[in-house]
Amino acid sequence: AIPANSLPTFFPGAAYQSLIKQAKISKPKLPFKTHYFPQTLDHFTFQPKSSKLFYQKYLINSDYWRKGAPIFVYTGNEGNIEWFAANTGFMLDIAPKFKALLVFIEHRFYGKSMPFGKDSYQSAKTLGYLNSQQALADFAVLITSLKQNLSSEASPVVVFGGSYGGMLAAWFRLKYPHIAIGALASSAPILQFDKLIPWSSFYDAVSQDFKDVSLNCYQVIKGSWAELEAMSTQKQALAELSKTFRTCKSLHSTASALDWLWTAFVYTAMVNYPTKADFMKPLPAYPVQKMCKIIDKIPSGATKLSRAFAAASLYYNYSRSENCFKIEHEVDGHGLHGWDWQTCTEMVMPMTCSKESMFPPSGFEYEEFAEQCQMKYGVSPRPHWITTEFGGERIQKVLKRFGSNIIFSNGMQDPWSRGGVLKNISSSIIALVTEKGAHHVDFRSATKKDPKWLIQLRKQEVEIIQKWLNEYYADL
Repeated sequence: AIPANSLPTFFPGAAYQSLIKQAKISKPKLPFKTHYFPQTLDHFTFQPKSSKLFYQKYLINSDYWRKGAPIFVYTGNEGNIEWFAANTGFMLDIAPKFKALLVFIEHRFYGKSMPFGKDSYQSAKTLGYLNSQQALADFAVLITSLKQNLSSEASPVVVFGGSYGGMLAAWFRLKYPHIAIGALASSAPILQFDKLIPWSSFYDAVSQDFKDVSLNCYQVIKGSWAELEAMSTQKQALAELSKTFRTCKSLHSTASALDWLWTAFVYTAMVNYPTKADFMKPLPAYPVQKMCKIIDKIPSGATKLSRAFAAASLYYNYSRSENCFKIEHEVDGHGLHGWDWQTCTEMVMPMTCSKESMFPPSGFEYEEFAEQCQMKYGVSPRPHWITTEFGGERIQKVLKRFGSNIIFSNGMQDPWSRGGVLKNISSSIIALVTEKGAHHVDFRSATKKDPKWLIQLRKQEVEIIQKWLNEYYADL
């Protein structure tokens, strides 16, 4: 059994190690203007250092806006803001209908929004300012200032967010209801903390995605780990593995091969979109089906490991541009490495692999996890902080009593959906659940190939947002 702590840290984006060099990737041309806001370092103390300013990046599109019309704000997550803007075409699609101003705010300590420049990741002394409460306060301060500068204080604000950004959007509506009239939180696993859901939910869901396509595919992947382990005990294990995995440089560890396969299967399940996409990597429509087709086509005489490798290659090389794989030198093209710190402090999401999973059985021991965080950053995680700050077992009641105007959208093919809100909590806290949807698929740009259920989902979201705005303007 593999301890969960040694597995890749999965969350919308962060399967990479902190020390990996950031890749120079071509940035998409986006219809936004870039701005920088002088942001306060620490919103919650009055020590001399707390009033230090840093420049927080945000993007604006005002093509359809007129004064007094709504402001749609994307609450940025763990990566550079252009990446999320490029993958949230839904907001651009609906801006003309609402005459909305679009604002995408970058999360502190990601992208260009570095409070201490190149030294931002130097130690816990600087990283200590990276947490969700500071980020929410950043959004509140920036939005308030922006409305004043535009002389449009009466403009209603709706916040949008996907994944961790979706959690932030929902929490923002709860914490700052006087600033945002509503929130659309897509694929937001706000129940993934403490003991709110079974710890095996995430990996059980990934496995189910593959099982639903092909039982043989699921069994081949499930059996490949034992073959990898057996191979690792052989004398020439690393040389043999390097050959099997077509690595550019010889492997130093068999764990790298395991991480590489694991990452491919998890992220492919997450982004099993009905159309071509390149959110994590360039992938075809329904990539889980394509992976299983590769496995099912290879004659049964081949090893399970070689078949799993062939399937994983789709994730890393769908574009067929790679002659070999940089397994131990994967680059972080989206600036996600701050998530390691967040998981070692407040974003503690215990995950295990059950016997039903296609991954090797694993447990979660807080002590081991805390030891790793102490070694890496010199800090101890606070496993109960998120449920204390935003609501734990009674979160549904908290939302019902104090919350309103939140949409939680989840697709059941997304493993993160198991940690999401899947039932209506009240008449104004609505769960929109689709059987087939993948990770915040509703936020992607509309295409002619979109299935009917996706078109209908977006239509429902637009109608609910319209209702919020109608009520707001009627109250004015």
